[in-house]
Amino acid sequence: MATQPDLSDLRRAKFARRAPAALSELVGPQHGTVTLPLHLAWSGLTTFDLDQPRLRMSYYRIVLAEGLQDDLVRFLNRDLLVSLWPTLRTLVSRDVREVWESSFDELAHEAQAAA
Repeated sequence: MATQPDLSDLRRAKFARRAPAALSELVGPQHGTVTLPLHLAWSGLTTFDLDQPRLRMSYYRIVLAEGLQDDLVRFLNRDLLVSLWPTLRTLVSRDVREVWESSFDELAHEAQAAA
C-alpha cells in the first residue's frame, strides 16, 4: 500500500519546482521602491522601499513564499538574498528554508556561519 506524502513534503516539492537553477539568476533590484504584483502581495502592502531594512525583509519573505520561478528571478537579488539570509532564514517557513539551503550551498554556508 503506497503512503501519501505529507503536507510538508508537498510544500517542499512546490518550493523546489519554483527555485532557480542558480543564485546568479536572481537579478532583481537592490535599491529603490518596488511594487509587487497582486498575485504576490495579495494581502496588505504592495509597494516596498528596499532601502528600508524592515520593508526589504518583508518584501523578501513575500517573494520567497509566494513567488513563481519568474517572480523569484525578477524580484530577488542574489547579493541581497545572501546578505539577508542569516536573519531571513529565521523568518521564512521551515519548508522554504530547507529547500533553499539544500539547493544552494552558499545559503547553507551562510546559515552555518551565523550559527
